[in-house]
Formats: sequence, structure tokens, C-alpha cells
Amino acid sequence: MGGNSWWQTGPYESDLAVAFRRAQEAELARDDRGFPGRTVEELWRSEDWAEYIFTGGTATVLDQIRTVAATEPEEGPYMRPLTEEEVRAWCPHGRPTRAEWKAALRADAYLDDLFPTRGLGRCTVLYEDGAPAEIGYWGVTAD
Repeated sequence: MGGNSWWQTGPYESDLAVAFRRAQEAELARDDRGFPGRTVEELWRSEDWAEYIFTGGTATVLDQIRTVAATEPEEGPYMRPLTEEEVRAWCPHGRPTRAEWKAALRADAYLDDLFPTRGLGRCTVLYEDGAPAEIGYWGVTAD
């Protein structure tokens, strides 16, 4: 197999780590993937969960352990926010809307730049009427 790309959005929080954890908790509440009654932290301490993620994954924010700084090296499975330069590469004004983000993800010209390698995720703040409105998450499964 070769990793599958995915994308989703979650509520905005100024602290991206808090927003990410809330998005993970909401996703887990929607579907526990056969691991009932566990928190995200408990799942990532489980060898069964790690095997599940690395041999198929969920194609959601549950595939990454935590967020890292935008300047962290490409290791994982982590969710890394885009740098301002990375955002401006596809959104010159620097405040992408959901529509602009989705268009960039779908545009062949940007796929190599926006989608990370297997097992990694990306995120960026999405704006509506010039104000932060939600967080866009995307990545590639590890399988």
C-alpha cells in the first residue's frame, strides 16, 4: 500500500496544540475505531493502536500523536503547522479561507508542497471575514 491523503477541519483555538487535541477527542467520540473507552493519550500508549495506525491508520487527526513546532524536522507521526512562508506559497495574502485551502489541496501544482510524507500531518488556521474561524488539518496515512 502507499499512504492515503486525508483532510478535515476543527474548531479554532489560538493554541494549536489545544485545538488539535480537541479535534482528536471529537474524532474519537465520533468513531472509536474498535478501541472503546480510551482517551487519545491511552491509545498512543497502546502497542495495538500503534500497529493499527502504522498498518492502515484512520485518515484523520488520530493518526498523529501531537503537534510540533512549525520548524521541527520531518519526523513523526506528528502534526506540524505550516510556516508563514509555506502558507504564502499558495495563499499570498497569508490568511487562507477554507475555500482557498481546499483549492490548494486539490491543485496538482501544490500537492508536493502541501502534503507531507507518510505518517505526517499538517495544519493551518483558516479565516472567515479576516478573522480566525477554524483549523485545517491534513496528512498522509503511514501505511
